[in-house]
Amino acid sequence: MKLPQLAVCAALALVSFLPVPSRAADKITVTDITGRTVEVKAPVNKVILGEGRQVYFVAALDTETPFKRVVGWRDDFEKADLDGYKDYLAKYPEIAKLPTFGGSKEGTFDIEQAVALAPDVMIMNVEAKTATDDAKLTEKLAKVGIPVVFVDFRDKPFENTEPSMRLIGKLFGKEAKAEEFIAFRKEQIDRVTERLAKANPAKPVVMMERAGGYTDDCCMSFGNENFGKMVEIAGGINMAGKIIPGTFGVVNPEQVIAANPDQVIVTGSNWELYVPGGAWVGVGSGADEAKARDKLAALMKRPAYTGVKAVQNRQVHAIWHQFYNSPYQFVAIQQIAKWLHPELFKDLDPDQTMKTLYERFLPVAYKPGYWVSLTDKE
Repeated sequence: MKLPQLAVCAALALVSFLPVPSRAADKITVTDITGRTVEVKAPVNKVILGEGRQVYFVAALDTETPFKRVVGWRDDFEKADLDGYKDYLAKYPEIAKLPTFGGSKEGTFDIEQAVALAPDVMIMNVEAKTATDDAKLTEKLAKVGIPVVFVDFRDKPFENTEPSMRLIGKLFGKEAKAEEFIAFRKEQIDRVTERLAKANPAKPVVMMERAGGYTDDCCMSFGNENFGKMVEIAGGINMAGKIIPGTFGVVNPEQVIAANPDQVIVTGSNWELYVPGGAWVGVGSGADEAKARDKLAALMKRPAYTGVKAVQNRQVHAIWHQFYNSPYQFVAIQQIAKWLHPELFKDLDPDQTMKTLYERFLPVAYKPGYWVSLTDKE
């Protein structure tokens, strides 16, 4: 449910009259991803998620009851991952009644609503920090005893995923579960990197298209982080690595044609609530793989891919976009490695890895559909 947003001035007026909670003996000091030291009463009982998709890591730690601490969240989970949201909704119908927020980046975060929910902590993604700082949101929330911590699974996931999971584990009193997850993640990445180090195969050039078909424009891509980094770890060369200076950016169709990549990988998800009937490739939990494959083939008819050998050789794939914003990136690395080096990784089963992730750490049932390839259809 979406509660009405009140003016910030009204929220600040309320703040000035609310008492600041005194320090409790069970408060701990943690250091978040930005290097801020924050005092938090732990283990926390009530949490606001600054992004709904943070449920990806919450569920991996609070597997039995993933929403027991969540008193509010941003309204993006259903919109950005409709299939995943439906999985959780079916098992936990109460999430439909959780208070939702707009984004701090859009300036629609409701401070008074947060105060009313009285959380022990609010967890924010690091990409929201600039907007949060501009709005002095952390200071305003601190005045009413609501600490804010920042995590990151998106901007620099291969630097910040492990410390982010450890931070959440400490806040939740789930340190052992966090370490178990971290060890599993490392083990699965090592299955790729160790074999690549021994074999040292030639590296194919890969065009990673971010959210292909989400808009009419082409082509959003990745620099040397996120999916760009996943390509490198999986034994490929990220085509846009020397073009895009940051984590995210754009390459023009002429640059794709000139690079003539060996492989094309498009990220996709069920974005029906964002772009109804769009050209995006709807991979994800329980996706219709035949439909997704047809939409992927249609994207390759755009001018950027004219004459490109990846298209001519059908080395074109789509993968779940939300790997880019969750601690599950290790599964994407395995699947990309299998696409880039099929003989070297012929015995690697990323689908089984994803299934094991669900069985060991997540509370909902696994449904395949997180990737498709044009090579699957002769």
